[in-house]
Amino acid sequence: MRWMLAGLLTIVAAPAAAQDREYCPERPGLGTPACTISPGRVSVETALGDWTRDEDADQRSDTVLLGDTLMRIGLTDTIEAQIGFTPFGHVRTRDKLAGDIDSADRVGDAMLGFKANLKNPDGKGLSVAVHPFVTVPVGRSPVGAGDWGAGLVVPVTYDLSDALNFETTSEIDAAVDEDGRGRHVAFSETVGLGLALSKALTATAELQALRDDDPSGATTQMLAGVSLACVLGENLQIDAGANAGLNRDAPDMEVYLGVSRRF
Repeated sequence: MRWMLAGLLTIVAAPAAAQDREYCPERPGLGTPACTISPGRVSVETALGDWTRDEDADQRSDTVLLGDTLMRIGLTDTIEAQIGFTPFGHVRTRDKLAGDIDSADRVGDAMLGFKANLKNPDGKGLSVAVHPFVTVPVGRSPVGAGDWGAGLVVPVTYDLSDALNFETTSEIDAAVDEDGRGRHVAFSETVGLGLALSKALTATAELQALRDDDPSGATTQMLAGVSLACVLGENLQIDAGANAGLNRDAPDMEVYLGVSRRF
């Protein structure tokens, strides 16, 4: 175990040098880019604030996440390790009929996984990757899922021109049941277009369909999202975005603000 830890630290501490490439955070947006982090580099990508509203005739639910973070560690030219964690979540639910209000402050779950790029790890041209992951139930409901889960993400991106990029992200999950016991199948497809407005600023528009076959009741969510990402220098990006539900099963609205930093 000691030699394995020493080897990992050596990889992380190694200079990026010739293998280094343009910074490519996973934030923002509904989809996932196919690019990977250069070996020896670390990317820390954090949602400074994320608010979701879900309302129907009976109740309204507001969820606020603070500090939701993904850390990506470049291991080889095409493989990166990933660790995700939600340190704080606040959920407030109001019953419109009775007037009762319930609120909870919780820690979220952790995610462990890796992404392996199969073509063009810098994300240029046609880029393809696979990203298997597991979720570890370190948090509690309603922010944490209550049990372990797993999934596989397959992102594909293609440069239509110097300024226009097409993206698609396919995902299938062993998602945790709503009651926190057991798992079921959930899958989604996300498509989007990214437009470079300038060398530093990129706008992205996306559509997502998500099918969740939870035993308590299957749902199909349709979402639309827009986001802006601004690169400041070679190793820093700030972003903002919003997602809107297009049908009854989807949350009404989500807005977020984040920052990504490469070390």
